[in-house]
Amino acid sequence: MTRSVPLRRPLVAFLLACAVLVSATACGDSGDSGSTTGTGTSSSASASAVSPSASAEKQRLAKTRFVANAGLAAGATYQWIVKPYRAGTFKKGAEGRTFALVKAGLAGGFAYNRLKAAAENAKGDSLLSKAVAPLTAGIESLQGMATKLRNGEAGEGDIGAFESVIDSIKNAGKDAGAEVKDKVPSTSQLTG
Repeated sequence: MTRSVPLRRPLVAFLLACAVLVSATACGDSGDSGSTTGTGTSSSASASAVSPSASAEKQRLAKTRFVANAGLAAGATYQWIVKPYRAGTFKKGAEGRTFALVKAGLAGGFAYNRLKAAAENAKGDSLLSKAVAPLTAGIESLQGMATKLRNGEAGEGDIGAFESVIDSIKNAGKDAGAEVKDKVPSTSQLTG
C-alpha cells in the first residue's frame, strides 16, 4: 500500500508536465513577433505575407466576440436583475432578498464588464464601431450600479437604465448585422 503513494507522485508530475508541454505547443508563436524558428530564420517573413482575407477574418471575429459578450451581459441583466426586480424579490421583507441582491450585484458588475468588452470588440468592425460608439456613455453610466444593486438601493430608474443600455446594444448589433441573443451566464462565470 505504501508503494502506490510514491508511484502516484511521479505519475502526477509526469501528467502535469505533459499538460504544460501540450498547452505551450498549442499556444505557440503566432508569427506576430520577430522570434526565430527552429532553423534560425525569422518568422517575420511569413507575417508579411498575410493574405487580404486576414482583415475580413479579424472583422468577423470582432462581430463574434461582440455578440458573445453582449449576449452574456443581456442574459445576466435579465436573469438576475430585471426578472427578480419585477417579481418583487428586491423589496424589504421578501423571501430570498439577500441572496437575490448579492446575485444582482454580481450580475451588475459582470454585465458592465461584458458591455465594456463588447464595446471594445465593436472597434474591430467599422459598421459595428459606428453603431456602438454613441452607446459608450450609457455603458459608463452603469459603472456604480453593481454596488447599488448589492446594497438594495436600486430603484425602477436604475433597472430601466440597465434595460435601456442592453436594448440599445442589441439594436446597434442588429443594425450592424451582429444580432445579439440573451445568453445566461453560469453562477461561476459571475463570480469568476
